[in-house]
Amino acid sequence: MALNYSSEQRSGPRYVVSLPVRAEWDDEGSGEHVVVEGETENVGPAGALVHLEHLPDVGSRVQLAVLDENKGSTKLQAVVEVLRVERNPVQPLAALQLMNASDEWRGLVWEHAAYLSQLPDETYEED
Repeated sequence: MALNYSSEQRSGPRYVVSLPVRAEWDDEGSGEHVVVEGETENVGPAGALVHLEHLPDVGSRVQLAVLDENKGSTKLQAVVEVLRVERNPVQPLAALQLMNASDEWRGLVWEHAAYLSQLPDETYEED
């Protein structure tokens, strides 16, 4: 899936990998603190496209935790901005761009995604 953002300057390829994530934010409309888990659709050097059952608003800031696939512990936490959302009921997606922790993201998440994308599919399937 090609993503084109007029304001985005790509600094490397995106890798199609499924990594577990948890997103937290305060919903502006209801004032509710939202915590939802999901997974990445793809990972780039400065953000990710993620599946979330409940989507934040475009332009909002979200605390994103990338979870360790095997242990469930947090691998990295970062603040991201929501660039766009796709409110498809079957596959709701949010495009997220890093606001901080970019060096850690590249080392712990993006490079790991590059490694996983090179493995045969059955090697890193969670089933």
